[in-house]
Amino acid sequence: MTGTGLDQLAGGPVAVAPPPRLLARRSFAGRADQIQVVRSWIRSLVDGFAVASDVVLACSELAANAIIHSRSGRPGGKFTVRACVDRDTVRIEIIDQGGQWTGLPNGRDDEADDASQSGRGLTIVAAIASSWGIAGDQEGRTAWCEIRAG
Repeated sequence: MTGTGLDQLAGGPVAVAPPPRLLARRSFAGRADQIQVVRSWIRSLVDGFAVASDVVLACSELAANAIIHSRSGRPGGKFTVRACVDRDTVRIEIIDQGGQWTGLPNGRDDEADDASQSGRGLTIVAAIASSWGIAGDQEGRTAWCEIRAG
């Protein structure tokens, strides 16, 4: 049946997932001045979504972590942002160049204290995302989050 998410294959119905609304990928220089460029780019992808500001915030926090906590922030470093925008979910992935991760899993740095403005990036992401995680190692990591759009 066409138009219902089912197609005929070998005589029986097969569920076919609808394609994502938008898939996008872009690499950025691993410099602090690129965070604003990342924010503008991701904002253009999710413009009109009720959760656009949350997506922009989460993406910029994860991108900043790539610069601060990985080899992506070294001279000549880079990181890549991938976005999958569906009707009901936006998934953001930040792929860095690895290195020793200096942050703690709870989103706080060893040296962050209550008066500090640093060390809260992953805490912010965890608060606004429906799910998030970090996978990889010193060779390269992917930090990701999913935010429900509907």
